[in-house]
Amino acid sequence: MELDPLLLIILALSVVWVSVFHLYKQRNSGHLPPGPPQKFLSGNIHQLPKTEPWKKYAEWAKEYGPIFHVRVFSRHIIVLNTSKAVTDLLESRSSIYSERPIMWMYGELLGRKRTVFQISSENPLHKTYRKLLRTGLDLRSIRSYQHLFERENLIMLRALYEKPEDFIRHIRRNAGGIILEVAYGWTVKKDDDYFISLIQEGFRITGMVTRPGAFPAEHFPFLRFIPSWMPGGRFRKQAAVWRKTMSDLGDVPHEWVKSQMESGDYIESFTSKMLLPDGEAPPSAEEEENIKFCAEALYAGGADTTVAAMTAFFLLMAKFPSSQRQAQAELSQVVGDERLPNWTDQDNLPYVRALIQETLRWASVAPLGLPHSVTRDDVYQGYHIPKGSTVVANIWALMHDPDVYPDPDTFEPERYLQSRTNTPQPDPRKYVFGFGARVCPGSQFAEQSLFLSISSVLATFDVAKCTSETGFAIEPEVDFTTGVTRHIKPFEITITPRKGSAGLRLVEAG
Repeated sequence: MELDPLLLIILALSVVWVSVFHLYKQRNSGHLPPGPPQKFLSGNIHQLPKTEPWKKYAEWAKEYGPIFHVRVFSRHIIVLNTSKAVTDLLESRSSIYSERPIMWMYGELLGRKRTVFQISSENPLHKTYRKLLRTGLDLRSIRSYQHLFERENLIMLRALYEKPEDFIRHIRRNAGGIILEVAYGWTVKKDDDYFISLIQEGFRITGMVTRPGAFPAEHFPFLRFIPSWMPGGRFRKQAAVWRKTMSDLGDVPHEWVKSQMESGDYIESFTSKMLLPDGEAPPSAEEEENIKFCAEALYAGGADTTVAAMTAFFLLMAKFPSSQRQAQAELSQVVGDERLPNWTDQDNLPYVRALIQETLRWASVAPLGLPHSVTRDDVYQGYHIPKGSTVVANIWALMHDPDVYPDPDTFEPERYLQSRTNTPQPDPRKYVFGFGARVCPGSQFAEQSLFLSISSVLATFDVAKCTSETGFAIEPEVDFTTGVTRHIKPFEITITPRKGSAGLRLVEAG
């Protein structure tokens, strides 16, 4: 982004003032955790990696210790790289570590500070949101959607049968189809669905706006007051456009549900149930706004992470065929070839469950999670953690710690199975879904969805590496995106039907 000379002068003066003030405070505070050397004004901003920061943080943890500190202008960032530190602070001290850091561009200028993911933990709405989501996502409610999961999984299996090379697109349509009907009663009928494209645009904007250093207003909040017509104020015009798009994420589907309900022709959903509660008065305008934000959270939080996990599953089955064969053997023994797996089979499929756990560990779909903030000064292991510090859990480091998960780069579902020669390693799901008062209320929904999708694919298809013209296996490239949700970039594999499987018979029957 180009900056106007006047704005550059203002920024320079601001940097000096803020940094001097910061250094004064730092010299009069306690002993901060160690970290890489800082520049006088900007701190460590020049050292923050633009891609896969979790790996660089893990390297710094080896050099500076499992808890280290970096500074970006006046903002303190504390990175936690062990399960003990994460548990001690984000879990045991969750009463002061469950705040979200202020995000001036995303929260203020784009109007996202009231959303489920950004709401202040001290705002009464935080508890209201969680209560609404727990009501709509308890196990009983999830099981009521079994017909939906089965229908959408069969659509995905047919798509994989017809166009296996487009498997990532089929995964995305499946995840969107399930969560959109659960949240709004909207039935996805094509791959380029409007609501799915809307959330994809939301993810794109979020990634740009939250990228460290992308907007000076993030570090110098007073800049957000610069009028859009002033030199250097162009970012305000862009923020206004993005604000409208981000508002549409919740507004458009919510208004669609209301119009369907008025017509009397609608599919029951989270939103419709909340708008027409049994035996209770209709919600007030404020309560309806809360319902809208919660439904949006289902929609935004449930789609992208499921796509990332399912994409990783396909890659891992190609890379580690012995694990795939073992899971398929278990499915054949327990479920047989007359039907597809269902939720009642889970307890009898320990290897399939372990395979899903290992997929979540190996792929780490949210490697840094969402940042926390501390609401008052704290001391941990002799280190001072200043009030307002951003606290980041390096989930990738936790799940690739060789002291906890030996040989962490190897895909090994047996890690979680009890035997005479094996003590199960920690369940990675305790890290995947967040911590303390910020733990994901949709974790059960995500687990149930992944189980049905993964077990259905395993029962119906064989996933393998591509082969060259001379018959040699071609190792798929593994390259990850950088963002709140980490996706594996497109890769090539083969997906072929398993002869005689129930899934194949259903697919061929149309």
